[in-house]
Amino acid sequence: QVQLVESGGGLVQAGGSLRLSCAASERTFSSHAMGWFRQAPGKEREFVAAINWTGGSTYYADFVKGRFTISRDNAKNTVYLQMNSLKPADTAVYYCNADRLYSHLLRGGDYWGQGTQVTVSS
Repeated sequence: QVQLVESGGGLVQAGGSLRLSCAASERTFSSHAMGWFRQAPGKEREFVAAINWTGGSTYYADFVKGRFTISRDNAKNTVYLQMNSLKPADTAVYYCNADRLYSHLLRGGDYWGQGTQVTVSS
C-alpha cells in the first residue's frame, strides 16, 4: 500500500508560481510511476503530468506544457510539480497519483493522495 501526502498548495496571483510536493510512505516508491491530476469545481478530474520511476520520461497535458514541470527525488520518496505562469483556470484541487505502470497514469493509477487546493486569483 502506497500512502501519498500532498503539500504546497495555496493562493497565488495570476502569473505567479507554486511548487507542489507529494511524499510517499512506501519504501518501494522508486519503482512506482507518479503523476498529478486536478479537479476544478463542477468539473471532472483531469490528468496534468506524469513521470516514470527513473525520472527519465515525463508526459504533460497540453494545457500545462511549457508552464509546469514534474520531477522526483527517489531518495526522499517525493515527487514535485513546479507550476509557473499560473492562470485562474489552473484553480483546482491537485491530487498526487501513483502506479507501478507508467501507462496507467493517464487515466489514473492505483493510489491517490488527499489533494491540495491551488487557487489563482486574477
